[in-house]
Amino acid sequence: MIDLKTVKSAGWQRIVGELARAADDERSFLPTLVASLGHVSGAKQAALLTLPAGDDQEPRAEVVWPTVDAPADESLREPDVMRGCARATIEARSTQIFGLRANEGLYSGEADAGFVMCTPIGGAGEQGQPARVVALLLDARSTEALQTTLAVVELLAGYAHLSSARQQLGRTRAASAALDLATRLIASINSSGSFKGAAIQFVNDLSRHLKADRVALGWRGGLAGAAQGARSDGEDIVASRDSTPVQVVALSDTEHVDRRMAMVRKLAAAMDECVDQEQPVVYPLPEPAPGREPDAVLSRAVTRAHRELAASDANLKLTSLPIRDGGATLGVVTIESAAPGQTVDLGTIELLQATLDLVGPVLRLRRSDDRTIPQRALDLVRATAAWAVGPKHTLWKAAGIAVLVAGLASVLVSVPYRIEASVALRPVEKRVIAVPFDATVREVMGSAKAGERVSAGDVLVVLDTSELELSAIEARGTVRQAEARATEAIRRGEGAERQQAEAQAEQARARLELFEKRIRDAVIRAPIDGTIIAGDLSDRVGARLGVGEALFEIAPLDSMRVIAKVDDRDIGLVNEAIRDGTMLGTLATRAYPDRRFPLTVERVVPLAMAGEGRNTYDVYATLEESAPWMRPGMEGLAKLEVGDRRLIWIATRRISDTLRMWLWW
Repeated sequence: MIDLKTVKSAGWQRIVGELARAADDERSFLPTLVASLGHVSGAKQAALLTLPAGDDQEPRAEVVWPTVDAPADESLREPDVMRGCARATIEARSTQIFGLRANEGLYSGEADAGFVMCTPIGGAGEQGQPARVVALLLDARSTEALQTTLAVVELLAGYAHLSSARQQLGRTRAASAALDLATRLIASINSSGSFKGAAIQFVNDLSRHLKADRVALGWRGGLAGAAQGARSDGEDIVASRDSTPVQVVALSDTEHVDRRMAMVRKLAAAMDECVDQEQPVVYPLPEPAPGREPDAVLSRAVTRAHRELAASDANLKLTSLPIRDGGATLGVVTIESAAPGQTVDLGTIELLQATLDLVGPVLRLRRSDDRTIPQRALDLVRATAAWAVGPKHTLWKAAGIAVLVAGLASVLVSVPYRIEASVALRPVEKRVIAVPFDATVREVMGSAKAGERVSAGDVLVVLDTSELELSAIEARGTVRQAEARATEAIRRGEGAERQQAEAQAEQARARLELFEKRIRDAVIRAPIDGTIIAGDLSDRVGARLGVGEALFEIAPLDSMRVIAKVDDRDIGLVNEAIRDGTMLGTLATRAYPDRRFPLTVERVVPLAMAGEGRNTYDVYATLEESAPWMRPGMEGLAKLEVGDRRLIWIATRRISDTLRMWLWW
């Protein structure tokens, strides 16, 4: 264990230097950090435990020091205590120390079996990132030694923030550089008038930027696909990688590419090799930086075709990068460098791949846009018509055939015919709440407003009952007095007086019941569940209301009725369709014209209504399904199905009906 008093020693400086160098690469930084923490703390075992954000599972070990042959998660010496300490550290977001015997959080030197110290690494568990904790298995030591170990561990754990900051800075710089390079390349691509010119401009600019000997662009389908445009389904001609080989379409500093040349064929084979693996291919593999391992992805790549291409020059270095657009691989860029000492490092490969991912969609668009859409459509129509009627007078022949086909179709083809009618929505059930008696408004509830949803029994308005309560008190007194007189008359044996007193008591009870009923009715409640569609008394507190005056209108909005205004010229078709069976239709509202709702016609009101220079009939229909946003009074358009009719009848119906009226005698 390294003492804090020796922070300037060579051993301490070596550890700090290793952590600073490894901070640039997360793959090597975390194992280095775990090993360093194990060394400086004198731990028997150190482990990196990870728990994904929001996961209820136990933390799992990713790295264990000292390294063992067994899986990391199975090589923990004290798995239960270490995982429990890691869980507590994640929850507390601070370093925790657990004693081995008690399995409880401790910060003392009384546990002779040793300790487990857990410290969080970086922003553990923030922004959806996995929570990481380094767990150290320590032997028994004094409180002072434990505090010293804690200080050293937390000091070195701070290098995780340095690693995260450096990596974020590197990603930001790489993204900025890729965006800058892609912007320049896209500008040069868009300056060309065709895909071929754009491809040549692209490889020339990329070659100058990289100072490469040669840059080649390969495209799946080659220039033939660019000339043919798009398929009938509107997608570019990009088949599977087994059936669509890559063709070399552009070489830097070369205007024409002869695909019969052996070099071009080898180059196309190398590009196919890159497309098949869908990853960058580098040959020979660049030497890793001192202390670093070779890149795992590049080292697994198959390089047989690249080796054959580079066989002619021992100094030739090849880098092939796929051009992608989403999940599709469009083509490949191959970079050749033969200058001694000139190589493409891993950072440059990542930069170029990010650049090509930005440039790929632009190249695909230029490839597809070599011809305009009207030209493509016209060529397709001409080719189809020439195949059908011959190459001479094609347009006239096609027009004549189209007229003949249209005429036959109008006579022979029947289609569903629908009549249009303007509609308005009405609630299926509506309740009007009126004033039960002349009274003054005492209180209006906050929910008693138009647009508010209420439930049956909710209090809406409270009327003033002070006069009614006084009258009820008077009536009760009258009842008691009459009952007392009746009792006294019974005692004296005076039957006529008893009957008179009982009649007065009954009359007083009736008046009392009336007053009590009005007092109960003074609390006006919602009779049904629904929404208040009319009424607002918030500004009429203290106002005098007359009996029968409407206060609110309540209706449930989950079921609506449709009232269609059908023109009298179409009402005959509606009546025929209703007599033949159930009449259906479709509704679209002005609020949401893109949504359709099926409806069923119920009945036709036989009285015509005059308005806007024409007569209409009200046709009632119900919606088979409703929507929460539907409100009473909404307007729209309904199309009512009246059966199948021939096309010629539909086209000439109005004209023929008008002529029948004119020529009738």
